[in-house]
Formats: sequence, structure tokens, C-alpha cells
Amino acid sequence: MAIPKGVHRVRRKLKSGKFRYHFYVIRGGEKFWVDDERNPTDPDFSTAYAEARMLRRKDAQQVPYHVEQFLMSAAVPKAARSQKDQKKWLLRLAEHFRTAPLAMFAEPKSRRLVNKWREAWSHSPKQFDMAGTHATRFLNWCVTEGVLAEHHCHKLSKLYSSDRSEIVWTDADRGAINAIAPEWVKRLLCAACETGLRPGDLIKLTRNHVEKTREGRRLRVRTSKRNQVAHIPVTREMARVVDETPAGQMLILTNSQGNPMTEHSAAEGLRKWRDKAGLSRDLRLYDCRGTAATRLLNANLSLGEIASVMGWSIRYASQIIEHYARVSSDKSDEILVKLATAKGNET
Repeated sequence: MAIPKGVHRVRRKLKSGKFRYHFYVIRGGEKFWVDDERNPTDPDFSTAYAEARMLRRKDAQQVPYHVEQFLMSAAVPKAARSQKDQKKWLLRLAEHFRTAPLAMFAEPKSRRLVNKWREAWSHSPKQFDMAGTHATRFLNWCVTEGVLAEHHCHKLSKLYSSDRSEIVWTDADRGAINAIAPEWVKRLLCAACETGLRPGDLIKLTRNHVEKTREGRRLRVRTSKRNQVAHIPVTREMARVVDETPAGQMLILTNSQGNPMTEHSAAEGLRKWRDKAGLSRDLRLYDCRGTAATRLLNANLSLGEIASVMGWSIRYASQIIEHYARVSSDKSDEILVKLATAKGNET
């Protein structure tokens, strides 16, 4: 017997090696049946499904139902990390307001209730803000879909603020790491500073991303955050990283065992050796993006080209490079001259 359309079936492997199937009214919804058969033949399966559907109709005006609908919609971001974060926060919202009708958000007092819910994470400003951000996105979707007339959770207050635009890796910082760190860390730091890629894109670099150009080589990468194609010139230092990648290994960057890295393991690996090198500033893997902007300027890219590669405004790119010149005294004059020339060409 074929299962009804829309039923979500999940296969789980038991210790014995056999499979057991779990059935849900809808993806992300309530489980109503467990069976050893992929297509259950027990008549009670249909009864359980009908009861579950009836229960869902009763809950169709409540918050959890609409959260489920949102998580199955095209409004969910494509990036896996973004999907995971959005699902986590909205399931928390659904659990907190599990018996509340969606229509409550059309009342002005709902803003206070959402802020009260967010207070559970007031110890972490970033999480406090994320809770509000995802709640607002969900409610915006409800209004767009016509299931909610309006809501009062626009522009919720934020606690977290972070401006790391003035934190960059200098040659001295890189030298301190390279003097003591293992090869995989040195390769990671070099690639981050030379390309400016976000950690999530950096750890996925393969030989297939390298393209030949008339003058040399470039990296052609579709970024995960904005889904845009970036064309990044391969500098001399980055060329060494590419060329010294072991034969037969597709990934350009791996951990100490030659295995793929996660964003977390890459960031933590560099942090560990940053501390061992005695660098007192809170330098992170993500901060290599500012350093890369200066490298691109030295590769004779215009400010407009740098901004395009990095996903910044021209003004922000020039500010980052100018700050690098101030903290990297050994190259200040050279960088500032190039920056002045680049600014003149952009006007």
C-alpha cells in the first residue's frame, strides 16, 4: 500500500542491522506511526494517519502549524548553515508559543511577549538578537502569505554589536604563526589572507576552483553567503599553497590528518596556534579578509574590483586598506601610495 501524499517517511537503522520506518504527518510535523515495513499494511496505519490529520486541522490556527509551513516553503534559505540556524530558532519559537494562535501577533502586546521570550538568551547578546531576527522573518512571511494581517515585531531592539573592521593580520602576526605552527595551519592562514574568502568557502576550495588566465591563474568561487561568483587572482603565495597540495588530493586545505575541515575546526585550529605564538590581539580566521583586501591592492586591482571580490562597498574597502597601512608599519608608505592612486582612479 502506497503511503498518502505528503506523509514524511524516515528510515533509521537499528543495532541489529535492520531498518525501522518512522512516519510523520508532514516533514517536521508530529510522528504518528512506526513500522518495520516501508509501506505499512496494518489497517490501523490509515486510522492513525486520519486522527493525526484531524488533530492538525484543529491546530491550523496555532503558531507551531505555521512554523512548519514556513520551514517547508521556498522562503527558507538555501545555505545549510542558515537553514540549520533558522530551524533551531523557529522551533524554539513554536515550542514557547505552542498553544497560542498565530493571530495574537496582530496585537500590539505581542511585541512585549516576543521580547519576554528572547530574555532567555539575554546572557548572550548575539543569541538574543538571533531569536528576534528569525521571529521577525517568520512573521514577515506570514503577512506576505496572507495568513496574518500584520505584526508588531519589526525592528526589535538588539544587544550585540561588533565592528572588527580594524582587526587585521599583519606580516608580523603571520610570521609569528608560521615560526611554530604545523604546515596545515600555515597553509590555512596563507590561503585566508591571500583570498579573503569566508571560512565556509575557504575549507571547500579544490583544484577545480583554479582557472588559468592570460596573466596567470585565478580562483573562481561561488560564495555560500550571497551565491555570487567571485574571481580572485592567485597571488604568488597562494600559488605555492595550490602547487604544494599533495598529488591526488582535491581539497586544497585539510587538517593534520589530511581530512576535510569544518568551519569550527579551522577557526579553532588557528586560534590555538595564535595563542601559542603569544599574539595578544583577538585575531580570528575571519579577520584575514581585511588583510586580503590589501593583498589584492598590491596585485594591482582597483578599489572597485576589490570591493566586488570582497562583497564590500568601495568606501569600506578603502578604509580597511588604510587601517592596514597604519598597523603594518613596514609597508605603510607603499600601501598608502597605491591606495591614493586607486582612489584617484575611482573618482
